[in-house]
Amino acid sequence: MKTVVSKDVLGLNAAREVERITSAIRRQIADLRRKGAVLGLSGGIDSSVTAALCVRALGANKVVGLLMPETDSSSDSLRLGQVIADSLGIQAIVEDITPMLEAAGCYRRRDDAIRSVIPEYTPSYRSKIVLPPADDTSPYAIFSAVVQSPSGETKKVRLSLDASRGIVAATNFKQRVRSMMAYYHADRLNYASIGTPNLLEYDQGFFVKNGDGAADLKPIAHLYKTQVYQLAEFLEVPEEVRRRPPTTDTYSMEQSQEEFYFSVPLREMDLCLWGKNHDIPAREIATALGRTPEQVERIYNSIDSKRAATRYLHSAPLLCGSIYSSGG
Repeated sequence: MKTVVSKDVLGLNAAREVERITSAIRRQIADLRRKGAVLGLSGGIDSSVTAALCVRALGANKVVGLLMPETDSSSDSLRLGQVIADSLGIQAIVEDITPMLEAAGCYRRRDDAIRSVIPEYTPSYRSKIVLPPADDTSPYAIFSAVVQSPSGETKKVRLSLDASRGIVAATNFKQRVRSMMAYYHADRLNYASIGTPNLLEYDQGFFVKNGDGAADLKPIAHLYKTQVYQLAEFLEVPEEVRRRPPTTDTYSMEQSQEEFYFSVPLREMDLCLWGKNHDIPAREIATALGRTPEQVERIYNSIDSKRAATRYLHSAPLLCGSIYSSGG
């Protein structure tokens, strides 16, 4: 019997799922012998839903939200993070991580990498990196740098592999410093550090190892982005946050997650990942999305490629011998 795929296939019973997740959070926090939860609040949908779930599970007095802006952060991130904290009645702590990033050379190293392909680039420019859209037929998805001069002139240049890696390595300082700050407060309070990735991000490696990938528990890592929005509505996350387009909030120019990593609108990417996970032929997903089967096949191939390329991010440290023997 032929499967009929629709965009509604990712619908869930929000009340039941919230109860299941909050029960798991309470059990896991107890198993870890921790007293509460610390998490970063970015003003985005994932951290907002995760914070709301933690409050339901533990109570507002046992949840702390960290607002961790830096030079390139959108002002909306700090403002909306505070909106979430206020709506949930939790303590919000602001930690400006700019001085730590400057001391580590984050911005200098990033700028040096950009200058290797755009010599006129200076710290007064704004910048971001982007991938080609999903309908691009090139065999390899290669990052380009987009820069904007102080006068407003925009330039886009394809990055060399060294430049691309240099930019990503430098900006990864941001996620790692935020993780370090989260664990500082978690250790200080005897709380657990909570991660906020959804399934799409977790499956496709859209996180930084030992950065936003580091956490004691990740309550929504099994949920498609579409489902996170469903929980957000049920949990009455402020509408302004629910309407905000998902961003990386990593670069000084406005940047969507599609530009930076997925190359496809997230709701479409959700359905493609669901189709891949359930062995649904590309032509059936294509019909539901109004795309061609060839486009969906390319997305399927990209899913496999990202899983292979980012397997390292999920891996635990490797050992060279048994920890239960002394060797010899």
